[in-house]
Amino acid sequence: MDKLDRRRFLGNSTLAAAALSLPGAAYAAQGRESVVPTTKGRARGTVEDGLHVFRGLRYGQDTRPHRFQAPRAPEPWSGIADATAFAPSCPQRSDRYASTSEDCLFLNVWTPEPDPRAKRPVMVYIHGGAYSSGSVVDPLNYGHHLAARGDVVVVTLNHRLNAFGYLYLSRLDPRFPDSGNAGQLDQILALEWIRDNIASFGGDPGQVMVFGQSGGGAKIATMMGMPAAKGLFHSAATMSGQQVTASGPLNATARTRAFLADVGVPESDLGRLLTVPTEALVEGLDATDPVLGGGVYFGPVLDMKWLIRHPFWPDANPQSNHIPMILGNTLDETRAFIDPDGPKVAGLDWSNIAERMAPELRIDIHPEWVVAQFRERYPAYTPEQVFYAATTAGRSWRGQVIEADERAQAGAPTWVYRVDYQSPIEPRRGAPHTIDIPLAFGTLDAEGSITGTGREAQELSGKMMDAFIALARKGDPNHASIPDWPVHTLPRRETMLFDTEVRIANDPRQWERELFGRVPYIQPGT
Repeated sequence: MDKLDRRRFLGNSTLAAAALSLPGAAYAAQGRESVVPTTKGRARGTVEDGLHVFRGLRYGQDTRPHRFQAPRAPEPWSGIADATAFAPSCPQRSDRYASTSEDCLFLNVWTPEPDPRAKRPVMVYIHGGAYSSGSVVDPLNYGHHLAARGDVVVVTLNHRLNAFGYLYLSRLDPRFPDSGNAGQLDQILALEWIRDNIASFGGDPGQVMVFGQSGGGAKIATMMGMPAAKGLFHSAATMSGQQVTASGPLNATARTRAFLADVGVPESDLGRLLTVPTEALVEGLDATDPVLGGGVYFGPVLDMKWLIRHPFWPDANPQSNHIPMILGNTLDETRAFIDPDGPKVAGLDWSNIAERMAPELRIDIHPEWVVAQFRERYPAYTPEQVFYAATTAGRSWRGQVIEADERAQAGAPTWVYRVDYQSPIEPRRGAPHTIDIPLAFGTLDAEGSITGTGREAQELSGKMMDAFIALARKGDPNHASIPDWPVHTLPRRETMLFDTEVRIANDPRQWERELFGRVPYIQPGT
């Protein structure tokens, strides 16, 4: 992606302007230290432009000695633990993060002031990357803008991913009863840490909002149906991330067998997994998925211990229907991960679009018929426009439609958005998957952002940030700078369109919804 204009995005308040004066990547200890007590011991952070920042706060023990098991709370420590630098991220098939380790159960806190009397709303971010990659050390996920603008406490957390967090072994070996959902249990342990400690950082443990993009949203949707997570958060927002169904235990076991074969561990001796080098387990992620093909899929498992029903099938889990929730997607989701200049789009024309589009739809539907329907409905569309519109509606949007409709059916307080804002940096990407991350965090100039830092991006970002802050503060995203945002109801399906003009539309993309609604939906990978 192109390098962005490095001008700083400034919020509306004096506090926000002060907090944004340094580039996120340049954050370092400056001025006085900030020492805060936790239930396990004291921790030292830094004071940076009016915010107290704690990086690398341990919420769980090193997982290496306890692979594929439920996480364990930290042991108490003496002295003062250093929390001035990000801790390692979970090992993964990526060289994006310089430091990775199985000792990765750490979180980060940005707070205006660690005063226990303040009782500020708490916004907890869970990163994307499906269930296999990603980290909150990405500058797009830094919490300084939100904390300063909204007078809130922002927490970001890392947890176990891929095989380390989701390899399902319990059907093959009773020594691993918590495997398959260990990554979810990490997040629950982090939320328990927040419940027990966040007051010391100025937060209100009774006013916790979780939000996450892509895989982070899917993890939140899954937690909304996990009894162990009940009562740990009080509002939620998912951004281009849904989880209608979890992985079935039979498919999960088949994937485990494929992974074991690639790593070279016999099914009869799973104890050897405990001594396999970390790097070898990462290499095993290249195993071929026996269900879908491609790299082996990892995700939460319907294990009947921690996850006892699918998150949003056959309906929205009643456990969380009282929780106010924002559900969002972007207009051009698949333009993020299907490269406009890549082989799937290069040379695309009406003669080959159906064949190329079929595997990207991730549902069993007649691709030639889909193309014909789109051409009739949108006669001015090019093959590329049909390709991206159909794959977004059929692949990346279906889960959100189901979740929103099920919550509306249950009368659950739900607000739906779609980001239509077109990237000025990567115009061929349109409004792709991930564009809402910098808009919601205010990190418009962070590496990886394609929003630009112009006036329109700043204004839209401010409106989205304030909506998320309002949900955290009062359980309703409405605020003075946007039109009235009604709850999502049937059949109107009210949706906030975030663009240079912010407006409400009823049932946008109704035609696409009805077209793909003819075919049953199963969560990709499950």
